Amino acid sequence: MAKKQQKTNVMRVLDAAKVKYNEYTFDGEYTSGEEIAREMGQPVERVFKTLVTVGKSGQHYVFMVPVAGELDLKKAAKSVGEKSVAMIKSKELLPLTGYIHGGCSPIGMKKQFPTTIHETAPQYETIFFSGGKVGFQVEVAPDDLFRVVPVKCADIVV
Repeated sequence: MAKKQQKTNVMRVLDAAKVKYNEYTFDGEYTSGEEIAREMGQPVERVFKTLVTVGKSGQHYVFMVPVAGELDLKKAAKSVGEKSVAMIKSKELLPLTGYIHGGCSPIGMKKQFPTTIHETAPQYETIFFSGGKVGFQVEVAPDDLFRVVPVKCADIVV
């Protein structure tokens, strides 16, 4: 794990909002969020992945769940008032959000979609999530994330 000075769009948004954050970068290939959590020496409950879905209505939604967790599609749909939600196809991610798989962040998407984070997030002083590029993570206080992106909390994990 090495610190780099390169700024991602996520970091620029956080800087503009005067949000305090820590950035982490990784060399090498990681195939899971759990591996990234281990590399950072953090419990998997504090490291979140960002998932993009589409509801039956056609509206897109963003969900943030701990990296060791699995999004419960029924709970997720209920939390946003949809009959159902489904994960979008990987090839749809970049044109829709501006991010690629493994580098998707709730901050700085092309368009802001309704965002829901697992209800455990506020219990931590800080949480970790993608810095908007593969190999980049940011550590932010949940309240600061909620200031930058309108986020609601719900039980959305299996």
